[in-house]
Amino acid sequence: MRSDIRPQATSREHGRGGRPAAASWAGPELRAVIAGARRRAHRDAERQIDTAHLLHALLECDAGAREALGRAANGAAAADPALRVARVLAYLAQRSIGYGLRWRSTVEGAADRPPAAGSTGYSPCALIALTDAVGRAAARGAGRIEGVDLLGALAADPDARAAEVLRAAGVDPARLAPPAADVAEG
Repeated sequence: MRSDIRPQATSREHGRGGRPAAASWAGPELRAVIAGARRRAHRDAERQIDTAHLLHALLECDAGAREALGRAANGAAAADPALRVARVLAYLAQRSIGYGLRWRSTVEGAADRPPAAGSTGYSPCALIALTDAVGRAAARGAGRIEGVDLLGALAADPDARAAEVLRAAGVDPARLAPPAADVAEG
């Protein structure tokens, strides 16, 4: 397994130099998130970074994303935001020993087909989330993606692994993912 996971996508999804469009919008915090997600994918022997890898690294690296997640909790558990974040992280930590095993041989966002031989980079859903995070940052008038932009983008796709983990932990992804137009107004 290669440790230098590189994105592969259509030219529409890439910025300059074959990187995701988000690369030019990445500050040090987002670069740390992507590096953490890359390490997780490598450690899990995955060929691609998926939205669950990005969510896990984001919650480890970004206090703003953890705070937003804590505020978005549903029901009675909403009284303890730290508990909600811990529960999501617990689901993510179980990826290699149970919860995520069914994801092992599939590519997220590719109709759950096995990955093509030699494919590396980001899952289709992860590329879409990174691109959406750029749109969310632009809608806010920001020059860089913040953790809340990526969190909203990860939660926006109801079929993404990140959204599946959030639902399993009792968080409604829709509460984290207002449309980009709503982000600009707020």
